[in-house]
Amino acid sequence: MVLLLSGCAAMRSYDAELYTTLDRASTGGVDGAIQLLESNNRLPDKDLLYYLELGMLQRLGGRYAESQKAWTAANARIQASTEGGLAQMSTLMRGMSSYVINDKLRAYSGHDYEKVMLLTYMALNHVAMGDYDSARVAIKQAHELEAQIAELHARQYAEVEESARQRGARTSFKELNGYPIETLDTPEVNALRNGYQSALSHYLAGFIYEALGEPSLAAPGYRLANELQPGQPLLEEALRGLDERVAAPDDGMTDVLVIIGTGSAPALQSRQFALPVVINNKLLFLSNAFPVMTTTSWEPLPTQVTLEQHALPAARIASIDLMARRRLKDDMPGIMLRATIRSTVSATLQYQAQRAADRESTLAMALAAGIIAAGSVAFASADDRTWRALPSEVSIARGRLPRGTRTITLHTPQGARSAAVSLSGRYAVVDLRLLRHQLFVNASREAR
Repeated sequence: MVLLLSGCAAMRSYDAELYTTLDRASTGGVDGAIQLLESNNRLPDKDLLYYLELGMLQRLGGRYAESQKAWTAANARIQASTEGGLAQMSTLMRGMSSYVINDKLRAYSGHDYEKVMLLTYMALNHVAMGDYDSARVAIKQAHELEAQIAELHARQYAEVEESARQRGARTSFKELNGYPIETLDTPEVNALRNGYQSALSHYLAGFIYEALGEPSLAAPGYRLANELQPGQPLLEEALRGLDERVAAPDDGMTDVLVIIGTGSAPALQSRQFALPVVINNKLLFLSNAFPVMTTTSWEPLPTQVTLEQHALPAARIASIDLMARRRLKDDMPGIMLRATIRSTVSATLQYQAQRAADRESTLAMALAAGIIAAGSVAFASADDRTWRALPSEVSIARGRLPRGTRTITLHTPQGARSAAVSLSGRYAVVDLRLLRHQLFVNASREAR
């Protein structure tokens, strides 16, 4: 039954799959990367991560309508995971099996920062297609989602703490012998307000509202972006002269927001650590698999971009790397609680099976004991699923430039990367993505 329940999910290495896929995209082979993604997801019922990764690869290729279709499917799966009906029952059953077998059997509904970034990038797709009104809807949904996540987190953390207290379970990852504490417990990670809000989403909201001529709605977006990423003069400047910019007549210049994404989101890798567990009033240290965050693709943050003779200073506005680490740090108590329950159940089953085998001295009982022990080893793998095609770091630059076709240049350690972009209308967004050695450019069409 364990084998049938798990299928390939518990044995799949998502990190290995996506590293190869992103490596192919980084050479400019977006179509090849999509084909590789398809070959790794052959089942007709695709999971959430398939649609998240597919949408980003299609966006890198400038296929915005197809990207939006994939991300709409992803968003529908996220919504289904939080609503009633059969979807809720499926989530419940998989959640129960994760307590006994493996966290990979939990229905993947996306990490909270991934859900917010999904809606943020859907808004950017709308902007790229010149549809600022639809972008306004998507970014509004992102901020409504943040409020829902905050309420849900408060309940979940309270439930985990109470369950751990009743079971006497340890929930601090610092108690795992050998766990690399420095990957999660850093000043930068701890400085984040939470693991799902980003200044990028709120600054983009301000820019979209400003482009739509709604300064009263733009101001709160810019203000919250400053609160989430304090001490950045570039972000602070957005609030200065906001009303005047909106009311000013068209002077033939374009207010350009340049978004610069570098690298890819950090990977989760499964590693074994000793977990303290109390069984039959004895403290035992049992080997368990836990996720460890690792940086697999990193590029130095750009300090400026140039649009021909115009140099625009750049500033970091969001770090997916830090958000992912904060998310894992916040989720570790729940992960450790589930591991404690699994270890207790596994140890009890092995003990009872071995006792029965010794007592009965039959081949069937010995085989049963062996199957339980082997099953515990086979499924001792931490959940490494996460949206890898997201950038690791995001910076922005902004300036008012003459309209027309311009050459934009991003300076990298491997040399300058340039592309031609067309600036038109009063407002424009140019989204640059540096993935290893390849520069992808997504520029908005004229709408405002």
